[in-house]
Amino acid sequence: MARSKLHAVVRVATLVASVGAPCLAVAADLLPPPPPPMPEPVDFAGGWYLRGDVGASIYTSPKYRAADLPNTVFFNESQSGGFFAGVGVGYQFNNFLRGDVTGEFRSTDLRLTSYNDFGCGCNNEVTGRNFNLTNGHYNAGVVLANGYFDLGTWYGITPFVGGGVGVAFNYLEGFTDSGITNFRTPYTYNQPTSPGYFKAKMTDSFAWALHAGLAYDVTPNFKVELAYRYLNMGHASTGSLTCLDVASYACTTVVKAKELEAHDIKIGLRYLLGAAIVPALPPLMPEPLVRKY
Repeated sequence: MARSKLHAVVRVATLVASVGAPCLAVAADLLPPPPPPMPEPVDFAGGWYLRGDVGASIYTSPKYRAADLPNTVFFNESQSGGFFAGVGVGYQFNNFLRGDVTGEFRSTDLRLTSYNDFGCGCNNEVTGRNFNLTNGHYNAGVVLANGYFDLGTWYGITPFVGGGVGVAFNYLEGFTDSGITNFRTPYTYNQPTSPGYFKAKMTDSFAWALHAGLAYDVTPNFKVELAYRYLNMGHASTGSLTCLDVASYACTTVVKAKELEAHDIKIGLRYLLGAAIVPALPPLMPEPLVRKY
């Protein structure tokens, strides 16, 4: 009796296996194949690039002082807008970080008016006032080491921010000085002051900058930038004043300027040397397998 039951169980199991095997095979055929493996990420080994920039500047009025005439008051300072041009070389570390070293030349005109009071020495009485008009030219060569952080790319446009530090070679030249002397008491008339000119002088100063802008991918290797930059060029000084007609203690003075600042709008061109940066694309999912019966 037991053997007949065991024999029946074996026959049922064999029947189930013979019927289920084709069903499992059909079910396996209906399942989509496994997705292909993800591609290996592209290792970015860095890349050098060249750049060039041109732009226009709006300057803020520096703070002036006459070194040997501490009571001199400057007013109506003006500084014309100017242009600048520069070149540089940089390195793209990855898709988000890059840095470069740039050098540029910039130029503008300066104009300032000043006065200082003088007296006879009696009870500190002010008996007169010298008015002077000073004009000159400001040139600068600026070298900066800059770092930038690219904030991602959308439709070929990459916003970025950055900063830089370096040195400014500030050169004041062509400064002339002219004016009048007004005697208050006991006379009231104007007398021309001794005209003169300041010797040209170059001053080295610490410089720093802040950047913000947009870069557009013309090609994977060629970028065009539109950017704003705040640039602080430190301080500068003229040489001593040379009077043309008379000797005067005022001819020993120099004019110093500090907080030379510019707000720049610039267009930059950047060309990546070597292979372009092409990120790996995600694999396409295979189409589902459809069987027709």
